[in-house]
Amino acid sequence: MTPEYNKVHNRFKFNGIHFNHEDLSEVAYSIIKEGDPYEKELGNFLIDWLNKDDFLMVKTSGSTGQPKKIKLKKQAMVNSAIATGDFFGLQPGDKALHCLPSHYIAGKMMFVRALVLGLEIDFVEPISQPIFNTKKHYDFCAMVPLQLKHSIDYVTNIKTIIVGGSMVTKPLLKRIKEAPSRFYETYGMTETVTHVAVRPLQSKSRKGQQYFKALPNITFSQDDRDCLIIDAPNLVKEPLVTNDIVDLQSSTSFKLLGRYDNVINSGGVKLFPEQIEEKLQPVIEERYIVAGEDDTDLGEKLVLILENPSNIENITEKIKKLNTLDKFEIPKKIYALKKFPETTAGKIQRTKTLEKVLG
Repeated sequence: MTPEYNKVHNRFKFNGIHFNHEDLSEVAYSIIKEGDPYEKELGNFLIDWLNKDDFLMVKTSGSTGQPKKIKLKKQAMVNSAIATGDFFGLQPGDKALHCLPSHYIAGKMMFVRALVLGLEIDFVEPISQPIFNTKKHYDFCAMVPLQLKHSIDYVTNIKTIIVGGSMVTKPLLKRIKEAPSRFYETYGMTETVTHVAVRPLQSKSRKGQQYFKALPNITFSQDDRDCLIIDAPNLVKEPLVTNDIVDLQSSTSFKLLGRYDNVINSGGVKLFPEQIEEKLQPVIEERYIVAGEDDTDLGEKLVLILENPSNIENITEKIKKLNTLDKFEIPKKIYALKKFPETTAGKIQRTKTLEKVLG
């Protein structure tokens, strides 16, 4: 029998204390009145979750466009929590660490998972290096790459860590390889109620994989652009067509190649910025993106945009020596910006960055 959104699991605990539905409402009002800003965000979410509406208004991150508010069914959020619990084998009484901001879907869903699955959840301030009890065993935690980067040496007490929200960099992947926990990169969006697929990252606990695997009751297909179509009837009514180009291995697994919006056609060759950016990681310390600039001969030429670089000539020389780049993947021009335009979640806004460079 599927749990309903207006029920609180009898094994649920919040910071070590069990609360029923009525108690939780009182807690929400209390932390809104007296809590720190990050706690007030959680309180506001709880008030919305515990009211009589069967939906929530949730803000998207704005990474692929302007942030907007969308309506999510609370039961769809419950279904997502169950799918995550089934995939990772989470059981009532398991302990979870919550260190994400509650105004975005990822932070909201950490709490929903605890309510639905009966987890004992500890909530800490969602800063770049979360402060938590490193002596206590945790079964599950979600982090963004920046948090994991700063915490990687202190997470040996966490069994499973999912990481998403932005790209997991090569230096971080290297450090994950030496860590004992199980790490998974996630794929999803606000519209799909967080992740619909995950892929294991190489660590001491398990072997890494290139392909994302679907969570229960989710399947994939492609459109004529080779973009991913997500069929998740328990989460969204209709199949969701994305702008993510994938190598589809099966109806339940895929490899992410890049976004259709970002593809550069240079002299008839399709270039995926995300893949080129990954190859450039070993030689560039600053934040950067690659993009396409109009060119009379090639149609588009590949350009590199750096944020506040220390030495462009030095970076240029290092790029020339990279043997992982194909001929067309070498930037034809390098631009510099003092500061990249960002979303409210801190992600680089590609289109605005390019507009700022090219005028």
